[in-house]
Amino acid sequence: MRIVSLLPAATDIVAELGLAGSLVGRTHECDWPPDAVASVPVVTSAGFSSDTLSSREISDAVGGSRHSGSSLYALDTAALASLAPDVVLTQDLCDVCAVSYTAVSHAVRVLDAEARVLSLEPRTLADVLDCLLRVGKMLGVEQVAAERHAELTARLGAVGDRTSGLPRPRVVAIEWLDPLWPAGHWVPEQIAVAGGLPLLAEAGEHTKPMRWDDVVAARPDVLLVLPCGFTPERTGRERGLLTRLPGWFDLPAVRRGAVWVLDGPAYYNRPGPRVVRGAEVLAQVLHSVRVGAPVTADEARRLTPSPEEQR
Repeated sequence: MRIVSLLPAATDIVAELGLAGSLVGRTHECDWPPDAVASVPVVTSAGFSSDTLSSREISDAVGGSRHSGSSLYALDTAALASLAPDVVLTQDLCDVCAVSYTAVSHAVRVLDAEARVLSLEPRTLADVLDCLLRVGKMLGVEQVAAERHAELTARLGAVGDRTSGLPRPRVVAIEWLDPLWPAGHWVPEQIAVAGGLPLLAEAGEHTKPMRWDDVVAARPDVLLVLPCGFTPERTGRERGLLTRLPGWFDLPAVRRGAVWVLDGPAYYNRPGPRVVRGAEVLAQVLHSVRVGAPVTADEARRLTPSPEEQR
């Protein structure tokens, strides 16, 4: 089986199913597990580097607040053809964040390839875990997929059990800094299962930009900062986009020291198996409840004001 993954979450799924060794192509953003994917050929590229542009510049480049611009990804169709894949995994959830199903299907038709194309379109936690079953069926490892699905479901259940009955802090999760964008889709469910009350977005919702006044009015007890595609270090470089906003120091979350920078790409932005770990991390962030491995500073760190930001 020769697999090309055009979606980082799909690469995570393939690895979860024990088939990382069958990957023959990936995107430039597929980075997990590092040892397994490092040598896999890359068949996509980005039109620019997110390390050199601000959040606003990136947003403007892909269509601004409409979130409907051309994809950040360019597909190398010649490289794809040379890999002769049996299966191509892609998505149809966001044309900005990855190569779209339509573009991939067109490339496969033009190249007269025999590859089967599977599009993943999860919007909720249940959808994310069900993707394991769909991919497992296509790749011929249905039993492994069922076992992994059961294990991940049990881990989510353990998070819910450990946080059940605890006070539910009001939580706002921010998925983009400029413009401000609330985290939707499966993130509200991650917050809820970890014992929080998600604000400003509903489970399964494809969100749109919000006003800072909306955040101030919500008066969150906890603020989660998890920009799409940004490492915690990258997020830290634009912290001023939040800390300089009017009313920042009056937010309950800021006064409580409950502003957290999380690893968005690893546990919240991508609809892959690691969203379960994201819920475990939130249980400790919200309630100091440990579920699974201890939470590391790479997974969650408090955003504390610098001396220049102190009033």
